[in-house]
Amino acid sequence: MAGRRRWSTEEILDTAAELLRTSDAESFSVRKLAAALGTDSSSLYRHFRNKTELLRAAADRILVAAMDGHRPEGDWKQRITALALRLREAFGQQPQLAAIWGRYASSGAGSRLVMEEALQALRASGLPDAEIPARYHRIAVLLAALIAAEAGVATLTPAEREQGLELFRVAVLGADPERFPALAHFARDVRPLGADRRGAFEEILAAQLAQIEAGIP
Repeated sequence: MAGRRRWSTEEILDTAAELLRTSDAESFSVRKLAAALGTDSSSLYRHFRNKTELLRAAADRILVAAMDGHRPEGDWKQRITALALRLREAFGQQPQLAAIWGRYASSGAGSRLVMEEALQALRASGLPDAEIPARYHRIAVLLAALIAAEAGVATLTPAEREQGLELFRVAVLGADPERFPALAHFARDVRPLGADRRGAFEEILAAQLAQIEAGIP
């Protein structure tokens, strides 16, 4: 009788990523992954101790892919901006994993590559070494929040998106001008969260980098 096939770590993560394209992290389970692979959960626990560790590894592969072929160019602000846009684009292809990254972070090779590039760019800025870890942390939190938030919007179905826009119109255009005078005044110009996210992403990041630059001796 033939023995049960042994799946490699990469094959397991490939299948996990495919499952996460059509489901979220809450409904994802090691049991479902094992069923998709035609094996049992115990065989997967030889590779990953639990679901969270598996999800972190899957998210880290997105970071590895984002950094593949990356060559730092320009000054420190251009380097951090290019890094941020690479991460945004990579997670845009797998939005469910962006939410996982924002929630759990990661600690694998991809994470180290991203951290190394961000820290090197900050050192090139002229900031004192003592200030760099805190500045790095602010940038990391900002990027994780922006990318995860955008991913949440990307996972909406067309029907959910349209329903959200309709509710937004009702909330804004239907606001009582006596109770919400500012909202009523700007109602026709206020845009929903899903509008021009790329522009907002770059502008918020640029503001953070400008703040860092202002503190450089």
